[in-house]
Amino acid sequence: MSTQRRKTPQPVPTRVSGTLGLPARKPAESDVTTPPARQPGAGEAQGGPARKPARPRDEAPPRPRDTKPARPREEVPPRARDGKPARPVQARGSRPPAQVASVPARGAAAPQPRATTDVAEGVRLSKVMAERGICSRREADEFIARGWVFVDGRRVSELGTRIDPDARVTLAPEATRTQQQRVTILLHKPVGYVSGQPEPGYAPAASLIGPDNQFDRDTAQRFHPSHLKNLAPAGRLDIDSTGLLVLTQDGRVARQLIGDHSSVDKEYLVRVEGQLAPDGLALLNHGLSLDDRPLRPAQVEWLNADQLRFVLREGRKRQIRRMCELVGLKVVGLKRVRIGCVKLGDLPVGQWRFLRDDERFA
Repeated sequence: MSTQRRKTPQPVPTRVSGTLGLPARKPAESDVTTPPARQPGAGEAQGGPARKPARPRDEAPPRPRDTKPARPREEVPPRARDGKPARPVQARGSRPPAQVASVPARGAAAPQPRATTDVAEGVRLSKVMAERGICSRREADEFIARGWVFVDGRRVSELGTRIDPDARVTLAPEATRTQQQRVTILLHKPVGYVSGQPEPGYAPAASLIGPDNQFDRDTAQRFHPSHLKNLAPAGRLDIDSTGLLVLTQDGRVARQLIGDHSSVDKEYLVRVEGQLAPDGLALLNHGLSLDDRPLRPAQVEWLNADQLRFVLREGRKRQIRRMCELVGLKVVGLKRVRIGCVKLGDLPVGQWRFLRDDERFA
């Protein structure tokens, strides 16, 4: 056995100087820590293609930066606290626009609201027609909707149209014929019937209008059920009173008798009892008030010891009875005998007749 001494190995430099360009020595396993080799999985061949080694985390390439502009952040309005409205949110760096209040010049009067007048804006056509007595406002709306109204020669068919108060208004022949077909009825109302809407235990006066109670069936047109359509009383007559009651389909007649500016007078025969106050007759003619409103002047006179004659130009609820109570009298009987120029005449109680063509209330 030979005992030959081995030479001590010299370290190999990792950096080679010179121009040979030889590759550097591969570092020893102790210098570089390598991850354990991946075991081939099931189905992989031992001699399969080698996988590309994983790139260390510190050598991963940087991700490309997004070149899209950042979305502006929406400002969320603050919530209201204690029921108070939240203050509006303003953008950063912006100031609210200055609000300058308009101040009138020194010595100038403050501006007044502009007043609107019927002349400037016009008057509703239906109101003009009613005020001129052409028809009632309800009939005016009906005629306008049908295109039967002309203003200064131009047809008007739109409801609510406003016109000059001095404009010329005419009706089409169809509207005139419609008005002529509408009837006005005179009824001698008995005691116990209400002139308007029915009340419990009492029938309306209009229930007496029928073929059996027509007084002028031999000289006037015969009754037809269409005569009851839109037939309404033009004025009131108390349930305890009797006499002349007008029912009409014609809005012109109704406005003439019960309009705010009606000047048609009505005559009554009133039977009374009691002791009249010393100045009672003078107060009945003028000076009394009902419901804190003064009454229009009236004509009141004695016909005999227990009967008075009243002529009124207004018709408040139970007016004559309340007037008599204020001067110490009690009404025991009341009968209306005339409305304008139309008299009750010999019309029997509970019967009716048509208003004739030659009769006018005023």
